Amino acid sequence: MKIHEFQAKDLLRRYNVAVPEGGVARTPREAGDLAARLGGRVVVKAQIHAGGRGKGGGIRVVEDVDAAVAAARDIIGMLLVTHQTGPGGQQVKQVLVEAASDIDREFYLGITLDRTQNRVVVMASREGGVEIEEVAARSPEKILVETVDPSVGLLPFQATRLAFGLGLEGASVRQAARFILSLHDAYSTADCSLAEINPLVLTTAGDVLALDAKINFDDSGLYRHKEQLELRDVDEEDKLEVEASEYDLNYIKLDGNIGCIVNGAGLAMATMDIIKLAGGEPANFLDVGGGASAETVQNGFRILLSDPNVKAILINIFGGIVRCDRVAEGVIQARQNLETTVPTVVRLAGTNADVAAAMLEKSSLDFVVATGLKDAAEKVVATL
Repeated sequence: MKIHEFQAKDLLRRYNVAVPEGGVARTPREAGDLAARLGGRVVVKAQIHAGGRGKGGGIRVVEDVDAAVAAARDIIGMLLVTHQTGPGGQQVKQVLVEAASDIDREFYLGITLDRTQNRVVVMASREGGVEIEEVAARSPEKILVETVDPSVGLLPFQATRLAFGLGLEGASVRQAARFILSLHDAYSTADCSLAEINPLVLTTAGDVLALDAKINFDDSGLYRHKEQLELRDVDEEDKLEVEASEYDLNYIKLDGNIGCIVNGAGLAMATMDIIKLAGGEPANFLDVGGGASAETVQNGFRILLSDPNVKAILINIFGGIVRCDRVAEGVIQARQNLETTVPTVVRLAGTNADVAAAMLEKSSLDFVVATGLKDAAEKVVATL
């Protein structure tokens, strides 16, 4: 689960991670009040779940209260377009107003899970303020990595080694090492999947600060942190993905035109792969779960048809726990209730698959019944 920058910084403060003083404003007047309290020279930052806000005009450094009010008036309500929002952009509803910092140097610091090692890694680089993916592609040797042993956690010597690797000296090394250890404490205790500080800065006064902060929570750990659910901003999420989550469906929108309804994440990935192999483009990842029922299939069907890009649908269900005839019942009811003419290819295998196939054939709803996954992919591509 993603959260806003101001929420991430509020969390980091609780773990003694140094961040600039500031607060969130939802009106220009509130922004002016914050700027006055902070001394006038502030940064006004659009709060959306996307990077590239500065290039899109969503970040302003201002010198006084009046300028802060004007900047907030321009930013709040704007449709901010960045490389991560896509051409449709995202409407800004609030801004973070925080004290401006005099920057000496910028760095990158991030903590995430390295799935190749099955270990948490702490990454740092002197190349701060730019996309770390660009640095990794252009100059991978500039990224410093410390792997965390889960039995002991991040050790002080590792944090100190990273600080020295960033070219810091004297008291700044000790301050940066404490910062890194505190960030790791926040990452592990709050069950994060990502903690990214970009840029991490050394100010002209010698302070180490998180000038920007990005925190993602591990969805699997949310049951242990009920307070984190209150930080969710559904306005920043795809509306279909939000609706799908209400029905316990795992849905991710993609750019293709073939909608997929599948039970099981592994089978869903394989289904998308074979659609690509057959020359098609999947419009989504949709896992209805191992216990898919007629109702869940109907909900999935409705969500797919809410996407105007979907021109054909492939339903691929393996009946282990779930009975294929119950899935077929849901498919038939969905087609009848939604009155759609979108071509639908169905491949059912497993428990009562023969009964399900007969139900689909007798429904007179123009289903295309496939005998295998390859056959299903080729047939759904052929309908376009």
